[in-house]
Amino acid sequence: MRQILAFQHPEGGLQLVKGGIEPGEDARTAALRELEEEAGITNVSIARDLGTWSAGQTGAVWSLQLCTYAPDLPETWTHHSIDDGGHDLSFFWHDVHREPGKGWANEFLGALAAIRQRTRTLRWRG
Repeated sequence: MRQILAFQHPEGGLQLVKGGIEPGEDARTAALRELEEEAGITNVSIARDLGTWSAGQTGAVWSLQLCTYAPDLPETWTHHSIDDGGHDLSFFWHDVHREPGKGWANEFLGALAAIRQRTRTLRWRG
């Protein structure tokens, strides 16, 4: 695994796609729904459940899901999210092996570290 989808939130810094699990959903279904709502991405699947991660100070528990996607996604794009107050979000691919720079929202720094550690042994072809 080399890249993870991230975005610039107009008010909240650099972030990863995340959201709540709605009644009747499991973590996998919620992850796919959030990708569609926040990033406009469909035709994806879950490759691996990376387990849960505690966001620390907020007390939130996140389910980390590794997704596969069609190789024709662009390097960057803007999507009008139907979540999060209807903001225009600017998406890009972050190299998961590179330390995050300035501008990342604090809760996502820990999530990135957990994802980096949990995917270290994965080897992808292509």
